[in-house]
Amino acid sequence: MRRQQLMEKQWWQNRTAYQIYPKSFLDTNGDGIGDLPGIIEKLDYLKDLGIGILWISPVYVSPCADQGYDIADYYGIDPKFGTMEDMDRLLAEAKKRDIAVLMDLVVNHCSDEHEWFQKALKDPEGEYGQYFYFAKKKDGKLPCNWRSYFGGSVWENVEGTDWYYLHMFHKKQPDLNWENPKLREEIYKMMNWWLDKGIAGFRVDAIMNIKKPLPFQDYPADREDGLCNVGGILGSQEGLRDFLNEMHEKTTKPHHAFSVGEVFGLDDSDISRFIGDDAYFTSIFDFRQNGAGQTMLGWYDCKVPTPDEYKECCFTSQKVSEGVGFFSNIIENHDEPRGVSHYLPEYAQNEKGKKLLGMMYFMLKGLPFIYQGQELGMENCAFPSIEAIDDVSSRDEYQRCLKVGLNEEEALKVVSHYSRDNGRTPFQWNDEKNGGFTTGTPWLMVNPQYKEINAASQIGREGSIYEFYKSMIALRRDDRYEDTIVYGVTEPVLEDQKDIMAYFRRGEKQDILVIGNFRDEAAEVEIPELKGKTCQVLLNNGGTCMAVDGRVKLEALQGVVFEIK
Repeated sequence: MRRQQLMEKQWWQNRTAYQIYPKSFLDTNGDGIGDLPGIIEKLDYLKDLGIGILWISPVYVSPCADQGYDIADYYGIDPKFGTMEDMDRLLAEAKKRDIAVLMDLVVNHCSDEHEWFQKALKDPEGEYGQYFYFAKKKDGKLPCNWRSYFGGSVWENVEGTDWYYLHMFHKKQPDLNWENPKLREEIYKMMNWWLDKGIAGFRVDAIMNIKKPLPFQDYPADREDGLCNVGGILGSQEGLRDFLNEMHEKTTKPHHAFSVGEVFGLDDSDISRFIGDDAYFTSIFDFRQNGAGQTMLGWYDCKVPTPDEYKECCFTSQKVSEGVGFFSNIIENHDEPRGVSHYLPEYAQNEKGKKLLGMMYFMLKGLPFIYQGQELGMENCAFPSIEAIDDVSSRDEYQRCLKVGLNEEEALKVVSHYSRDNGRTPFQWNDEKNGGFTTGTPWLMVNPQYKEINAASQIGREGSIYEFYKSMIALRRDDRYEDTIVYGVTEPVLEDQKDIMAYFRRGEKQDILVIGNFRDEAAEVEIPELKGKTCQVLLNNGGTCMAVDGRVKLEALQGVVFEIK
């Protein structure tokens, strides 16, 4: 099967994106918190790596109850990150390096310190009260039995009154009422203001939550607390698509802006409305593999996916997006544990295994996103206690573990694996104090592995993970292979082979084979199509490989990209 031209070629399709979590990237003033000048200082690092799109997590004014995803002023830069002048300078310097900048768009909720909510508290039935969801108990019961993503009821009492407000996430993150056209116009006004300033577009946070099933009602409880997780009842509500289409038509479409949506629970049959020509978003994240092994009961009940389960998720996503549009492919972000600690078996958590995992996701069709530190193989952090963990959802899950009978050591082990703070520990620039992140006291502990895993030790070192990622990015943009790697069809092979992941990328004029051995021993497989053909190695994560007369021999944890001639 050859490439199907699914959409007009766009400027972003052959690029590689990179997510920065500003608080943990680089601190330039010694206060222990990363800042915008730190990002500016490292733009050449990103350019050298080959990055063409930069997603910056929130730097807006915020009390940081949820690390900046509780925005108090959409038009202001929080002083701990810098100034609007710093933001303008970042945009200008990124443009010089041909790096497009995406801002995080958080509009399902705002901070309880936002001016809108403060006005709403004074009159829940007034104009600004309609920007949110306020309700009173009826017959002694809350409007519904939904459980927030961070635990507990979604309803929080307004102190000193009989009013309650809705929050899907932290209680300091009241949900915005998208049913109100005035609220939506305020959001679109803000989005256009940032687009006019010169950003390339947005990563759109929690967007599937903006449409609530109304009127509020109870759902069957999924835990002994009598509540039902909101994640299981939101996502495909009637009317959601009207909101998304309106937002697209009034903001990103007239600006020809890029947008990538944080989209969960989407029915495969509906993908064409979310990505592709004139869809709601330019792209959406592919979270299929991130959900593998998860349950609604809690982290204690989750199972770490096997390489074969990871493979199945990836191939399913490739199949459903073919002929439609581009997914944004990831193995980790600020809300996930480190990919190499989550998806790789323990025996594979080394440089070779890390490069193998990187290759397997990076060469799929779609827009690859790299999360800060991923290009170094940063791992989960061994947190010494629950007190060392900042993330509110992790602390809730820790208590959940204790309630179901785990002891403190067992609970900490569970939380340490799944905690979002694994992705938020400071960037490891070198082997000096605090990994070179700050001269002060870091806001979150630095992973003790910074002595061994850091940028300084990998840049320019042949065979390092950083240089391997740099090679993958360069191969993706190579004029000789771009048609195949960026636009070609993905065709899985050897799907029944345990711990082997292999797929063809088929272009108009050439084919390549991507194959990886996740086993802790050598493997030999047969691919009949390769008989009589020459296999030229384009990329190899290390070791000797052989492809002769349709048989491919790989060392343990070896991944190879072959050009088929």
